Amino acid sequence: MTCKTIVEGTTKVSVPVPPPDATFPPSAAPVFYNPEMELNRDINVATTAAFVERLLSRKEISREEIRYVDAFSASGIRGLRIAGEVGIHATMNDWSPDAFEMIKENIKINGLEEKTMATRKNANVLLHEQKFHIVDIDPFGTPSPFLDAASASAQSMLSVTATDTAPLCGAHLNSGIRKYAAIPLNTEYHSEMGLRVLLGACARELAKHEKGMLPLLSHVTRHYVRTYLEVLPGTKQADITLKSMGFSIHCPKCGFRGPVYGVAVHIERECPICGSFTRIAGPLWLGPLRESEFCNEVISELEVHPLNTTEKAKKLITFCRDELDMPMFYDQHVICKEIGTSATGMETLIEALKAYGFEASRTHFSGTSFKTDAPLREIKKIIMALSR
Repeated sequence: MTCKTIVEGTTKVSVPVPPPDATFPPSAAPVFYNPEMELNRDINVATTAAFVERLLSRKEISREEIRYVDAFSASGIRGLRIAGEVGIHATMNDWSPDAFEMIKENIKINGLEEKTMATRKNANVLLHEQKFHIVDIDPFGTPSPFLDAASASAQSMLSVTATDTAPLCGAHLNSGIRKYAAIPLNTEYHSEMGLRVLLGACARELAKHEKGMLPLLSHVTRHYVRTYLEVLPGTKQADITLKSMGFSIHCPKCGFRGPVYGVAVHIERECPICGSFTRIAGPLWLGPLRESEFCNEVISELEVHPLNTTEKAKKLITFCRDELDMPMFYDQHVICKEIGTSATGMETLIEALKAYGFEASRTHFSGTSFKTDAPLREIKKIIMALSR
């Protein structure tokens, strides 16, 4: 296996170089390394650092006591960066013998023998055996088979990546139902649909272990969904969390959408605007996707860590912070196509909605997406007025 040394942040790691004539995808390599996920890992460093500072401010634990685990480590780069750049103990686990050996080599390269541990176990076995303050699961594909063990293990924060966006977002409906025990609809806001389906699955798994959750930061970027959840122990917190579960109504004809809170709800079949039959998505998470103050703390951490994607990461987190706290977003282009008019600039639309007395914001999901508390009829009227 040919390797090369790369640098992310202040961490050096040896990663495999695929043969020039390789016909297999990167995920099939002996040890998986994806350079496209550097933004994900940079945000992970800043987010974990911000959360560690929160833990330390409570004066209930010392930095030396905090334990982090990357259950799917591959080359070990994610856990090594947490150990070296955040300064807490990191366990790096991978079932692959090649990955296990590479993790040990990369620990030596960075001189992190005292701050890290390499293990070679099935991820579910490791997470059921041990408790960690911060559990990070970033598997290739769905995290669904590992959410139960991760929820059992996580004491303070649970970080989850899902790259199976087609099942999550409703493009592969039956697969999404099987993996997440929810119905995801493939609509123009499918990216937010996928995020809320994932968060709903996390909430239900944590509740099994008498834990609640507070989403600190969640984002959808290209081909993956990522969320950071503060774990809140106790049956009371679990019950409070489940109150943010529910369903989303969608009218395929006129575009109406709306939340219905509860795990056992009554939903009218007819759309309240046009009378057509509605479709239902869920159960899914209808609560906040992030905590605004925590986003500010992450941005502060991004500014002090030497990262290659600082500006891109700050822009993404700022969009997440400033989004209105409601499901689901609208897409201006979809509405314009339906009513037969041309789109205007997004900032112009946002300001127009506010001028009419409504709340409105852009979102991080796409450049043409926005959130508002304006009724759909009013949104269409305002867009029509702007196009004249």
